[in-house]
Amino acid sequence: MFSLYFSQRISSLNCRYVGGRNGIWRARRCRHSAGSAEGDGTGEDNATGAAANHDRHGSDSTTVETADRKKNNTSNKSDRMQSKLEKLRRQQKRQELLRVSKVMKVQSQPARSWKPKEIITYDIPTMPGDKKDTSVPLPKSYSPAYVESAWYAWWENMGFFKPEKADAKNADKKPYVTCLPPPNVTGMLHLGHTLMVAIEDSVVRWNRMQGRPTVWVPGCDHAGIATQIMVEKSLWQSQQKTRHDLGREKFTQEIWKWKEEKGDEIYRQLKRLGASLDWDRAKFTMDESYARAVREAFIRLHDKGTIYRSTQLVNWSCSLKSVISDIEVETKTLNGRSFIPVPEYAEPVEFGTLTLFAYPVHNSDEKITVATTRLETMLGDTALAVHPDDDRYRHLIGQSVDHPFTQKPLPIIADHSVDKDFGTGAVKITPAHDFNDYEMGQRHNLPSIIVIDDTGHMTSACAQFQGLKRFDARKAVSEALAEKGLLVETKDHPMDIPLCRRSKDIVEPMLKTQWFVDTKQMAEDAVIAVESGDLKIIPESHKKTWYNWLNNIRDWCISRQLWWGHQVPVYQITTTNEETNHLDKVAVRWVAAHSHDEAISKAAKKFDLPAAMIKAEQDPDVLDTWFSSSLFPFAVFGWPDQTSDLQRYYPTTMLETGHDILFFWVARMVMMAKELLGTLPFTEVYLHSMVRDAHGRKMSKSLGNVIDPLNVIHGCSLEDLHKKLMTGVKLDEPELTIALKGQESDYPSGIPECGTDALRFALCQYKAQVEDLNLSIETVLECRHFCNKIWNATKFTLSKLGADYIPLPINESTVALGPMDRWILSRLSSAADVCNTAFEEYQFPTITSAIREFWLNAFCDVYLESVKGVLNSSDPEVVRAAQHTLYHCVHSGLCLLSPFMPYLTEELYQRLPKVKGQDCPSVCLAEYPRKEHYPARDTQLEREVDLVLETLHTMRSLQADYQFKMADAKVQVVSDDVTVQRTLESYSNTLTALSRCPGLALESTAPPPSGWLSTPMNSRGTMYLRIKDSVNVKSAIKKMSTRRKNLRVSLDSLMQTLEGADYTEKTPLRVQEANDRKIDRLRFDLQQVENSLNQLETAS
Repeated sequence: MFSLYFSQRISSLNCRYVGGRNGIWRARRCRHSAGSAEGDGTGEDNATGAAANHDRHGSDSTTVETADRKKNNTSNKSDRMQSKLEKLRRQQKRQELLRVSKVMKVQSQPARSWKPKEIITYDIPTMPGDKKDTSVPLPKSYSPAYVESAWYAWWENMGFFKPEKADAKNADKKPYVTCLPPPNVTGMLHLGHTLMVAIEDSVVRWNRMQGRPTVWVPGCDHAGIATQIMVEKSLWQSQQKTRHDLGREKFTQEIWKWKEEKGDEIYRQLKRLGASLDWDRAKFTMDESYARAVREAFIRLHDKGTIYRSTQLVNWSCSLKSVISDIEVETKTLNGRSFIPVPEYAEPVEFGTLTLFAYPVHNSDEKITVATTRLETMLGDTALAVHPDDDRYRHLIGQSVDHPFTQKPLPIIADHSVDKDFGTGAVKITPAHDFNDYEMGQRHNLPSIIVIDDTGHMTSACAQFQGLKRFDARKAVSEALAEKGLLVETKDHPMDIPLCRRSKDIVEPMLKTQWFVDTKQMAEDAVIAVESGDLKIIPESHKKTWYNWLNNIRDWCISRQLWWGHQVPVYQITTTNEETNHLDKVAVRWVAAHSHDEAISKAAKKFDLPAAMIKAEQDPDVLDTWFSSSLFPFAVFGWPDQTSDLQRYYPTTMLETGHDILFFWVARMVMMAKELLGTLPFTEVYLHSMVRDAHGRKMSKSLGNVIDPLNVIHGCSLEDLHKKLMTGVKLDEPELTIALKGQESDYPSGIPECGTDALRFALCQYKAQVEDLNLSIETVLECRHFCNKIWNATKFTLSKLGADYIPLPINESTVALGPMDRWILSRLSSAADVCNTAFEEYQFPTITSAIREFWLNAFCDVYLESVKGVLNSSDPEVVRAAQHTLYHCVHSGLCLLSPFMPYLTEELYQRLPKVKGQDCPSVCLAEYPRKEHYPARDTQLEREVDLVLETLHTMRSLQADYQFKMADAKVQVVSDDVTVQRTLESYSNTLTALSRCPGLALESTAPPPSGWLSTPMNSRGTMYLRIKDSVNVKSAIKKMSTRRKNLRVSLDSLMQTLEGADYTEKTPLRVQEANDRKIDRLRFDLQQVENSLNQLETAS
């Protein structure tokens, strides 16, 4: 399970990997130890600098020194490596300066100001679960606080989120089923959750509106380590007691008590986001029904031999005194000597150094100098390794060196994995405390000497260093080596150290007897599932990650030394020898069972012994949280029982989650489902990316750029942002200063109240599949403005429909529709088609773009403006046609938008009159619009209106250039194209209404050349503006002169680039073509400005 991390980390560590799974790692950076969250258990000392070499992906480095070559050979290599190290330091320093300068530059950019909006609240007494009162008038303006109140409890009470609602009508339809990735019970809402909900809920709601029975199962993970640490801290703060003071049973009761009091907060926050989850099917991973599934899975795999007990190297947290998973390990990069706080140490501990010391070759004058970043582990060295073909060491193979403290001989062995061309071509081997050395030790049958115990103290194997803390021992060993004349030097050294994410302790590779899952065959099946297309990963770029991890997978350690979690359902069986009345230790066996009694019964049958002769004791360890989570897609439906839910809703349809847990969770769900049920748990996996701030930086408290979704939903003042920054984990003074300045720069007026709908819609606008999402509060605020636009458009529509309006079905209008009515319905049909197609492909930016385009550009900006005069017509049929079109545009537009903005669309949907016989109780259950619902799309009509809009755009461009009032302007549109003339003539009323320019005329011949400004309408005609009626000539000349100057500067600059030496040879063809297009455009614009200036000067 470590190999993928190693492969992903190679590029960032500036190294290359040679060979396959047992290949060689040639590195220029150092890693502290194995099993970090970024590496495949990279060895303890991936050293660089003098005399540095590595066993594959990391082991201690050695140099052989003889009397005749000691100075020249070692000195030259040391100088070269030291030069490389210094160069690396300079590069890192430049990168750090660049990072800081970018941060400061970002923080110096002023944020856009915003004006606080009036907060309107819904104050009508409504019991939770009752329907909101929509008989009262809509507030004058959109307010999230008003809109988003009361609806969720009503939806939940009405059972809208349950599949049974659709099953009654569409039992023949295949259900859509997905599971919410269960957040930690200790968790709080963050932007990753918000993005997840925004994506998943939109897909779920869309499927529900398609009429499919829809199941979205919520859950909550017991989060073994996180929860235990949190409750332990709470216990100490409130009672000054440890878990050991209480004992396991009472401590577990304390956790359950804490869970009942505070553990449902994440559920309340998910509801605040509008997540349409089936709460009756919610599962907590420690519920008894779920625990039974976990036990059953373990028992089946254990009985099959897939789960086995073995002694192997694992990630160990001395602070937690437990194995931890890779995801609990985070890497801290050091550029050199640094002091890091470590739990249970009064003073910070030194890291980022490379220590060189000598091993004397037995019965020889030669010495071997070892380079290591973890000096204390030399007490566990059991061999030195060289390449068998290395002429420098061929004479030493088979000999040994003397350990300076234990006096044990360490053999010098030959192994092809050693890179003889790197450093000096020799490595030291510490099998019990390094993942790669352990593998070499297995190949050469080397002993594994454990020198660090569970608590981080040195063991009895460490001679005079026994009992010292590991990092105290590091210093003591250095001093003792110096006394013996074996210490060569200690120098600064770049390295990465693995930290336990929860305890901040330094993670140690430790040799432990644990429970493991044999994953080889499971991994092969998971690879085949993707290769065959049975399992689709979206985006496909993540398939490489999938293959890399699964093809290099290691057996999965699933036991943890915690008290909170699923206790391993396995019992140690001993037999009582009645004749001697003692336990027969030879007869120790393990039996997996649901209970003690079942274990006794299974053991009696298995070993053919009377139950009275058997004793069973359950393993005190608990299972890895990821083990229980890997069962989620089927355990939530009642497995191992063949429940109706399991038969109806499993396998699920799609899984959506972050790409960072593709292998920790997604791959393991696939492996477990295939192993236990023989099926895939889902057929599609959609992976979203990381949410960053507006400037592309990772969100960090130290930068002050962390965005709490609830602050965006409800709004937050700058003062409150500062207060939140200074609570919880305390920042150092320099970091706090930077963070406060960052908040002041990004949010000078705080964060405005944007609401849930705006936040959800904003997140879905981004391309979250292929790139990180740089969230800007301004983007969310723009989405709130979009909400307000929809609010006002709907209010306008309701005012024009009247209280007695009864809508007819879309295709049953009793009056003929006008051209603009037919045009907007054609655009609506197109939008519906785009949305449905994009939903099927999970192209959320395409959907949100199509919805915005319809609501803003087509409906609000064009149709509403064109129809206002029509609605005041004395012709009732024309009015009814407009009303019919208005109603269906708003109704369908709200349905299109509902998956993303459930609150706003419900509030407005409830105000609309209903078509007779189609009284759907909620927009949640309304039919999602499809192109078949509307008249056939009229592309010819759309082209005609495009010409009208192009003409309008040209007029507005003229207005922007010359700042005239449309009401006073005299404008002529001249074209010799008969089709253009006829089209604009037929839409003349619409064009006048949209432009608000009564002086607009359509002509076939141009006006006199003097006294008019002209601008082309692409190739369709020319637009003329009479100067004396419209333009401040002096001001216009000044503006055009400035524009001419800027265009000339741009053109000259680009021409200089093209005339540069070797431009044609060195510049890519695509860049040359782009530059040619820029020049053509600049020349065209410059010519237009020259023409305008000539016309203005003539007029003056």
